[in-house]
Amino acid sequence: MIKFTPVKIITDEKCVNYSRAGHPERPLRITATVARLKAQKELPIEWLAPTRVTDAQILRAHTPEMLARLNLAEDFDTDTPYYENIPDYARASAAAALDALQWARAGETVFSLMRPPGHHATRKRAMGFCYLGNIAIAVLEALATGTQRVAVFDFDVHHGNGTEDILLNRPNAAFFSVHQFPCYPGTGQKNVGDNCFNYPVAPSTPRGTWRATLARALGDIKNFSPGLIAVSAGFDAYCRDPLANGTLLAEDFFWLGQELRALKIPFFSLLEGGYSSDLPELIFSYLKGIK
Repeated sequence: MIKFTPVKIITDEKCVNYSRAGHPERPLRITATVARLKAQKELPIEWLAPTRVTDAQILRAHTPEMLARLNLAEDFDTDTPYYENIPDYARASAAAALDALQWARAGETVFSLMRPPGHHATRKRAMGFCYLGNIAIAVLEALATGTQRVAVFDFDVHHGNGTEDILLNRPNAAFFSVHQFPCYPGTGQKNVGDNCFNYPVAPSTPRGTWRATLARALGDIKNFSPGLIAVSAGFDAYCRDPLANGTLLAEDFFWLGQELRALKIPFFSLLEGGYSSDLPELIFSYLKGIK
């Protein structure tokens, strides 16, 4: 009898406790996905809660002024509102990224199903629905605690400008982003520094071309020879996502998960974007692929 090791899903019921009417980054992204994953029988899942993150871990990625700004009860920009207790929600999401890192190092399959997302938060600024750079915090923790080389693979339809800003020219870290361009936030048209590699895809690019671009980025990651891959898993390159002009289908996220697993390099995945009502199915497809 084959025994399947569960996929570890890190989530927190408190992360759905903030919202603003009409904002696309809404609690249903989490609640509907949790419901879908609990209803299915194909994939064994172990549910985990995030632990904690320290100021020292956050301050590797962000300035003290940026961290203090989270407590000021004013909107950060038109896309990024201030919410009561947003510092706590942001810290929990960053903590989940650190937990995912540790589980990946232990050889486990792990996915952080948390909000807020993080890849637009720059070293000095919260923006684009993001308050702390979750994946960058985890990458810098990995490098500080023994991992020799870390790659970030960001397949969100929007360029991970915050991750790029934080990791730019960091020794032993590399950033690989496949994203729509032009699109928010207007960055990612070309490579920058000596370690940030961008793969811009035009709006409504045929699905096969989009997949080929993802495959090219994964090939470049393999050539970088990291000891660990941190995945910014955004599902808004989906053909029916309301915030961009992607062309991917659910089966493409399954394929992408399989391709990541085939690299035979430990990796962990954090939820970034994905705003269609089909998000639960897209995440489920990806989880079946990475398993």
